[in-house]
Amino acid sequence: MSRDNNETLIRRWFNEIWNERRSDAIYELLAADGISHLEGTELVGPHQFHQYHSELIAIFPDLRVTVEEVISQGEAVAARWSMEATHEGEGLGLVPTGQKVTTRGMTWVHIRDGKIVEGWDSWNQGGLMQRLRGALSGDE
Repeated sequence: MSRDNNETLIRRWFNEIWNERRSDAIYELLAADGISHLEGTELVGPHQFHQYHSELIAIFPDLRVTVEEVISQGEAVAARWSMEATHEGEGLGLVPTGQKVTTRGMTWVHIRDGKIVEGWDSWNQGGLMQRLRGALSGDE
């Protein structure tokens, strides 16, 4: 797959799955045995990622990801992104705070035969959790 196609695929991942809520695209873009290395957990395959996606959307129903930059070389593609959302659902061990949150992160994936076979997310999940806990205790 060409560099341009790989860059298009990663942009589709963020736009279709996270912004358009097309969970069927998870099965289209992630290999059946694709590994997702997330903050604090590892998921294998589209079904596990779909469950994770559903949980995050339930917690942050207006979640929106903006891809700020993409670079690729061969099978490797990296995206720098930002996310904004409102904490409106229960999850992550917290009751909804109504807090608007933003964070930035990077995702590095390997693409083979038009599908993501492995990916690593790096973002400040701990900082986000601390901010939400602060909102609950009034320590914002």
